[in-house]
Amino acid sequence: MELIFYATAFICGFIILQFKLPPLIGFLAAGFILNLAGYGNTEIMNTMANLGVTLLLFSIGLKLKPANLFKKQVWAPASIHIVVSSLLFSGILLGLGWLALPLFNELDTSTALLLGFALSFSSTVFAVKVLEERGEMASLHGKIAIGILVMQDIFAVIFLAVSTGKSPNMWALLLLITLPAIRPVFYWMLGKSKHGEVLPLFGFFFALVVGYHAFEFAGLKGDLGALIIGMLLAGHKKASELSKSLLSFKDLLLVGFFLTIGLNAELTLQALFVALILVVVLPLKIILYYLLTNAFHLRSRTSLLGAFSLSNYSEFGLIVCALAVSQSWLTGEWLAVVAMAVSITFIIASPLNRYANEIYVKIENWLAKFESSKRLSEEMPVNLNNTKILIFGMGRVGTGAYGTIAQSYPDSVAGVDINPDAVAKHVKRGRFVILADATDPDFWTRINHSDVEMVMLAMPKHAQNIYALEQLKASGYDGQVTAIANYPDQQIELEKMGVNFTYNFYLEAGAGFAEHVKRQLF
Repeated sequence: MELIFYATAFICGFIILQFKLPPLIGFLAAGFILNLAGYGNTEIMNTMANLGVTLLLFSIGLKLKPANLFKKQVWAPASIHIVVSSLLFSGILLGLGWLALPLFNELDTSTALLLGFALSFSSTVFAVKVLEERGEMASLHGKIAIGILVMQDIFAVIFLAVSTGKSPNMWALLLLITLPAIRPVFYWMLGKSKHGEVLPLFGFFFALVVGYHAFEFAGLKGDLGALIIGMLLAGHKKASELSKSLLSFKDLLLVGFFLTIGLNAELTLQALFVALILVVVLPLKIILYYLLTNAFHLRSRTSLLGAFSLSNYSEFGLIVCALAVSQSWLTGEWLAVVAMAVSITFIIASPLNRYANEIYVKIENWLAKFESSKRLSEEMPVNLNNTKILIFGMGRVGTGAYGTIAQSYPDSVAGVDINPDAVAKHVKRGRFVILADATDPDFWTRINHSDVEMVMLAMPKHAQNIYALEQLKASGYDGQVTAIANYPDQQIELEKMGVNFTYNFYLEAGAGFAEHVKRQLF
């Protein structure tokens, strides 16, 4: 039966992909189609979905530094939002009950507050998938969004512990004390796992055994354990490689998560009607995210893109509703309502995030009126000095290009990267590398590229290079442009857009290796 589920997910995901929309919309649709066809959820699907979420949180931990959570632009908006939005949504629910609308009229103050709390959360799974697809996990708005989601996960753990009466046992304190002390052992094991099949097995072991099951044994939430173990390993130089080794497994398992949302829903017209009402009030949640992050001196674009990443209801709402139904606080139909509301907001948020930059450009002037004049250091104006060659993306390809060019023209080359840790390492090694987001329309208004003769697009995501190229042309740049690509069809697309020279990373790597050998032999 699970093969039928995944086959349906593939067909729906494939069709949606042809419209250049995120395939997760297709996976969600597949769950509802299977539900309407008479299929129900299975234990295997639940297990796969839970494994996917656990690996996702572990992967987030690998990219997250605890210090980021203590920044006021993260913990303050997250804390204020959870309180204000819970009260706002509960007030709306009670107001709709006063109007005698179906299901809403069943709610009292306590159950309305419970639902308002559930609806205040945003989906970690969705946000990470969207940010990964756009290559924006390391961007400022991406880190702010992930930080807010982690704070929400902490609130969720506290709520579940209180509401279920489950509290940490005697092993919890010992576990939290021991883990940092034995982190050097974890580092040693990660280093010795090399680059083959043992590396993803290391990830599975530490996410599922050391993280999930050890924390469950200690009376703590297992998913939180996976996140914390990932954070403990985040400082290791192989953390990024470990995350990449788990990527395919994680994505495949998360398909199961999206399928189970539709498979679990009890589809009725009344539930659909109530779910649509909840969707209608979702913009209030997005506006609140924007206002709160903007109040802490983030630029309007950063706040808007961060708010769009959080523009949905969360799978946590399903957990809260399931708990409430099991305790007879709510009727079972509310579980179907929240499941459909979550699914619909995922479907709406996918194109919203895809076209986020275009939306920002159209309303930029209006948003700028409310922008704080104070800027964070990460968003200050960019000075290129006398740069002649500008490289976007200082990963392996960009760094290699920078090193080669700098040998002949040391004062004429500069790099741009979105990752502050990578930028700091390059600067420490004496390279002129700027922290900036090449897909940010405002970046092109803060930079003077009149002296730049060549731009090299070496960012890892093809979509990033495409968007940066569009912004480059829109800003009036008329110099030469080169770009990397992974596949021939990507090269064709870049060349049609006016790129002077494209470099197929996979094909040219072999040719470059052969050329290197020839020089050694002859």
